Amino acid sequence: MTVRKITIAFAPLGPSLPGKAYGEHPVHSPFDRTCIHCYTFPMNILVFIKQVPDTAIGLKINAEGMDIAYQDIPWVINPYDEYAVEEALLIKEKFGGNVTVVSMGHDKAAEIIRSSLAMGADEGVHLNDAIFEGSDAYSTALILSRAARLLGYDIILCGKNAVDNGWGEVGAAQAEILNIPCVSSILKLDISEDKKYAIASREIDEGLEMIQAPLPALFTLQQGINKPRYASLPGIMRAKKKEIRVLDAGALNIQPQDVGRNASRISIKRLAYPPARKKGKLLQGDSQTEVKELIALLTKEAKVI
Repeated sequence: MTVRKITIAFAPLGPSLPGKAYGEHPVHSPFDRTCIHCYTFPMNILVFIKQVPDTAIGLKINAEGMDIAYQDIPWVINPYDEYAVEEALLIKEKFGGNVTVVSMGHDKAAEIIRSSLAMGADEGVHLNDAIFEGSDAYSTALILSRAARLLGYDIILCGKNAVDNGWGEVGAAQAEILNIPCVSSILKLDISEDKKYAIASREIDEGLEMIQAPLPALFTLQQGINKPRYASLPGIMRAKKKEIRVLDAGALNIQPQDVGRNASRISIKRLAYPPARKKGKLLQGDSQTEVKELIALLTKEAKVI
């Protein structure tokens, strides 16, 4: 196996501390890369999660052919995001700190925030505003990055992509807006004892790639990095009593023209089911006969050889 090691070079950047509103960071500005902060405090870990339709059931296209039919379908946390929640809890158990789960969406999104709190997250934040509806990947990243700046962070975790649209763009776009390193689709994350950098490992065609990145940084997680825990009964009971903080566009200083369906840089023209597969053919006879028939089908019918 080939192992490739890469170091991301960034100017020293202390943690982004919470501000009273977007852009207000009384101790440290996320845009100031000249500040070297003393990492003697517990880590502030942000986890961005998304509620998605349960792909275990058969989804149907709505009558307009522009979206799926959402009536009476079950909603779950995006599976890759569940790995991010677990990884955040493991980091907290090792280094101490605070795990905040953040989700953007309609009222039902509070359900996955509550389930993450039951797993052991400390705080839940719900980004909920009608103008967020229909946001594309960039607008979503813009909204999430505003929330990150407001809440403060030492490390940001999320799934490598959402299983509903499969874009895989929001995490990287968010890191770009925040001007912090990003490593995607990782299978292992090791944080240094001084909490100044992390080494992330991911699979590549040649083998394994190990990337060292200074903190704060954003990482998107792949299946296999850990095994998400089940919520305990005491955890479920505690989660029911916890208050979920709700942030709207005003709290994030988001303007209507910057997000939502009208600001989307992509548009869906039509959804369609994949074409039905043709019925397969069963070859019969001895092996010599089957080989001759198979070659004939591949050359004359399938035309692949």
